[in-house]
Amino acid sequence: MSLNINHWTQKLENWMISAALPLWMAQGFDRASGSAHERLSPEGRPDSDCPKRVRVQARQMFVLACASRRGWVEGADGIVADLDRFVTRYAQHPSAPQVYVHVLNSENGIHDTRQDVYDLAFFLLACAWRFRAFNDSSALRKAEALIQHLDVYIKGPRGGWLEGDYHTKTRRQNPHMHLLEAFIALYDATGDGRWLARAGEIFALFENCFYDSQNCVLLEYFHHDWRPLSDDEGQEVEPGHMLEWVWLLHQYSQRSGAPVRRYTETLYQRALQLGTEPETGLLYDAVSVRGRILKASKRCWPLTEMIKASLCQASAGDQKAENHAALGIQLLFRYYFDDRIPGLYIDQLDAENQIANNLAPASTLYHLLVATTEAVDYSAAAKLKLRAGYEAISS
Repeated sequence: MSLNINHWTQKLENWMISAALPLWMAQGFDRASGSAHERLSPEGRPDSDCPKRVRVQARQMFVLACASRRGWVEGADGIVADLDRFVTRYAQHPSAPQVYVHVLNSENGIHDTRQDVYDLAFFLLACAWRFRAFNDSSALRKAEALIQHLDVYIKGPRGGWLEGDYHTKTRRQNPHMHLLEAFIALYDATGDGRWLARAGEIFALFENCFYDSQNCVLLEYFHHDWRPLSDDEGQEVEPGHMLEWVWLLHQYSQRSGAPVRRYTETLYQRALQLGTEPETGLLYDAVSVRGRILKASKRCWPLTEMIKASLCQASAGDQKAENHAALGIQLLFRYYFDDRIPGLYIDQLDAENQIANNLAPASTLYHLLVATTEAVDYSAAAKLKLRAGYEAISS
């Protein structure tokens, strides 16, 4: 293990534990209502006047449960219980109490009643981690009811799910990617093979629909029968999602034994080849299938996926990937983390790498936390391996 990744992992871990989590614990939750704030201002204050995406409540449940299980925060169980009561009171769907609406207004009234599969995937993820961190068996019952509702009412033709209970012109891989993440988490939490089988359904969609073997990229948009959109119809490639799939495919393979290397190596290299801004190492938000830059803006979260994917590739033997993970952490500190207010970050840069959105969405904390845990676990495993090697030589 290089000193570079060790140094930057420790720096990221310290930032998360000593700055980011304390900031969000202090400013990120409305203790009166029990809700999570949607975002923080450039001054580190909650924006209480904007609508609330209900998925943010689920993402913050996950963040607190995951951080609590590692001993990085205290009192998270009470806040998570408040979040659960909040969504039960304000965000349960009027016609389907097993699921939730899409958006609340600033006064916690229902603003958008859509049942959105992307949102619901994060509630499944939160349920898994509530059980894993707090032994909350009610969370598993909620997960069972939620997936039953998805199967009965939102299951799509030719595999997978629709975008939600509403009509759309296209289908996307993105909700399914997060369902895969949730199914793996539920399998880890319970050991129940049914959840791993569910993950296998998503993997089959990836192999047969999402992965473009001709161009070696992950496709984003599809017709309702899973035929991919053409470039002319608006097909985009997101380097961040390609890297996120590298990480998820590694996770799925570790649990199922499914061979994924031919996908992970190709997706990893193509994402960096097509998506990297040469001068900085930052990742574009979107490119075409053949690499033409479609969105030269650069959000924060794709770098977290570069870190995670690079660590997976390094574990699989890619000697250059470890340094790329360290570079990803370095770029977060250089371009996205706020020097004035510890723990604060910005969301997006423009094409010239100037700040395009200086707000800190709560939803991004999920990405940053997972990248931190992956880096910490990688470094710990590498140290154990190094120590075992020394002990073998000395004996």
